[in-house]
Amino acid sequence: MKMNNNDILIRLRYALDIKDADMVEIFGLGGIEITNQEVRDILLKVKNDGHEMDDEFQENEYKKKLDNNQLESFLNGLITYKRGAADSDKPVPLTMNDRNVNNILLKKVKIALSLTSEDMLDILSDTGTILSKSELSAVLRKEGHRNYKECGDRYARNFLKGLALKYRE
Repeated sequence: MKMNNNDILIRLRYALDIKDADMVEIFGLGGIEITNQEVRDILLKVKNDGHEMDDEFQENEYKKKLDNNQLESFLNGLITYKRGAADSDKPVPLTMNDRNVNNILLKKVKIALSLTSEDMLDILSDTGTILSKSELSAVLRKEGHRNYKECGDRYARNFLKGLALKYRE
């Protein structure tokens, strides 16, 4: 099943044990004003009429859909929340699109939590996912670089699962 932006946010929120009020603050630090109710709507799955809920490959639908700019703003806010404000006054340009969501997720969480590449490889290996240093480096590169590699949902999902194992023990 393909993860959407709401799924990513929910898994990240769980892994790092972020409360609703903190989520409002993090979105604010990323430049988006949002209320507690809007956060709850982003996290709330819409119930179907019952027939299709058993389909494990059905995409999750949420009361309020989170778009790429909102997710990236949240990740930028998470960096500020965890590490403090940047020295620069210029805003971070938003670069997330449907192809690079997972790459940017890994890159920004790495920055927010001050993780080294070794830390990231350990987090992935805790979930049984083995990735070489060069593969991780390719995933963390800027889109357009000749060695850039798109990060699949499997790696992103396992990274978020590994974060939960590490930070919720």
